[in-house]
Amino acid sequence: MNQRQIRSLLGLIVLAVAGIVGALQRDDAGTVAERSQPVFAPELDKAWVETFATVYRVLPDDTKGSQHQRFLVHSPDGHSLLIAHNIDLAPRVPIDEGSEVFIRGQFEWNDKGGVIHWTHHDPRGRHDGGYITFRGRDYR
Repeated sequence: MNQRQIRSLLGLIVLAVAGIVGALQRDDAGTVAERSQPVFAPELDKAWVETFATVYRVLPDDTKGSQHQRFLVHSPDGHSLLIAHNIDLAPRVPIDEGSEVFIRGQFEWNDKGGVIHWTHHDPRGRHDGGYITFRGRDYR
């Protein structure tokens, strides 16, 4: 198995466990604790997440400051999320409505359900960063 296949398998395992448990929350020590909330909940604000998702709307780029490719997805649990992918730091993902993607990034809760950003490498090297996998290619 190559690294991409291992990451995908691990992502499936994480989603399966999250679906069974219901949701996850980090406690004060930074460990994951069980919750009876939706998977993408306010308690996960600032958490690094991984999910498979289906693109249901491609939005115009955000061109204020760093440019971001923006699109809306449904996660496997039906949650709607905004994806903000920094295209100043990573290549644009050639997605369309209906595209299936795997996303690793940082989740931020908002009143519309949340956004996943940091879907790119960390130019300062402070953490692993994130990525979007589409058709077998990682966009980081």
